Amino acid sequence: MTGSKKNLACSVKDKRHAIDPDNDDIPVSRQCELLGLPRSSYYYQPCRDNSYNELLMRMIDEQYTRRPFYGSPRMTDWLRTQGKLVNHKRVERLMRKMGIMAVVPGPHTSRPHPEHNVYPYLLRNLDINRPDQVWAADITYIRMDKGFLYLVAIMDWFSRYVLSWRLSNSLDVYFCLEALEEAFCMSSPEIFNTDQGSQFTCPKHTDRLKDAQVKISMDGRGRFQDNIFIERLWRSVKYEEVYTKDYTDGRDAFENLKNYFVFYNQERPHDSLGKRTPEHVYLFDKERIN
Repeated sequence: MTGSKKNLACSVKDKRHAIDPDNDDIPVSRQCELLGLPRSSYYYQPCRDNSYNELLMRMIDEQYTRRPFYGSPRMTDWLRTQGKLVNHKRVERLMRKMGIMAVVPGPHTSRPHPEHNVYPYLLRNLDINRPDQVWAADITYIRMDKGFLYLVAIMDWFSRYVLSWRLSNSLDVYFCLEALEEAFCMSSPEIFNTDQGSQFTCPKHTDRLKDAQVKISMDGRGRFQDNIFIERLWRSVKYEEVYTKDYTDGRDAFENLKNYFVFYNQERPHDSLGKRTPEHVYLFDKERIN
């Protein structure tokens, strides 16, 4: 064998990125040895160097928007085709951090809190023909120039009208409750549909719906098609707004998303709505029914 492993034509930064701390088969010390990287160089300010994870999360976000049925193994395979050194454990961890595990099929995904109830899916074969018959809510990942946020939106299923939305830097239940209270100020649905994420299965959220006498519906595990209209909303938000900009901070993200949702509700016609806007369908059909 000629040459030395320590003479690989690779920068220290590249070698650090190649280390996989989630690999149970090869410990970090052995990976450093194989790459010719001193362990002190790997551990030097590791928490501050998030650029590789942020790059992976951006790529995962874009591919997931195109292919929302991708789980972590499939996403790992795709990232490898793009030349990224990852294993499925890192990808699974990043997807969980991004809050997009709820619609991924497979074991150990979309798990509610063990003390939370899971409710049946009520929309199968249901004829949805009027506003406020069904509302749906979901959470998505919003990238910024540095870091990321979570966006929750509540949509009227019939009209695609976005009733409310909120941004948060954490995946707690409170920003979902704030969005719910804002939507309740406008009206109330017969059925409220979500995935099985812990934000929606926790008692604070389900009890508020019960207090309003709203029936609770939850997607089947790993069935992103059960909430297909809000998945389409996320694609529109990402391709028409988020991916066209680099938000500098949370305030910048908020202001731009606020303008986008006004555009989406009031100006953007939908083919499925006969070229009408969501706001027109929601308000006009409510008035017609009442």
